[in-house]
Amino acid sequence: MNGKLFDSELKVMEVLWENGAMSAKDIVDVLAERIGWNKNTTYTVIKKCIDKGAVERGEPGFMCTPLLSRDEAARSETEQLIDKMFGGSSELFFSSFLKNQGISEEEALRLAKMIEEAK
Repeated sequence: MNGKLFDSELKVMEVLWENGAMSAKDIVDVLAERIGWNKNTTYTVIKKCIDKGAVERGEPGFMCTPLLSRDEAARSETEQLIDKMFGGSSELFFSSFLKNQGISEEEALRLAKMIEEAK
């Protein structure tokens, strides 16, 4: 994929992640109802997603297929956040998260298990 997805592009991706491949017209209908976007706005954002390689356009009916999974987008966003705000340090990121959010004992046990499995 070429570049970061902006919030507007993530709204298009969210529709595709929820529904799978859809026609651009169907995406227009969903986003008009969900957030009040008009047709031109939605088509412009879909084109940006295509240009970035996150969506593939096919025929018939301007079918849009997501090429980027929700997990891949989340990983990219997380990496960018850690690089930007924590100098690339996952440890600083987790430390800040835990200090500000806190976690339950059950969540702490699950995290410890995930860390052990990732070693």
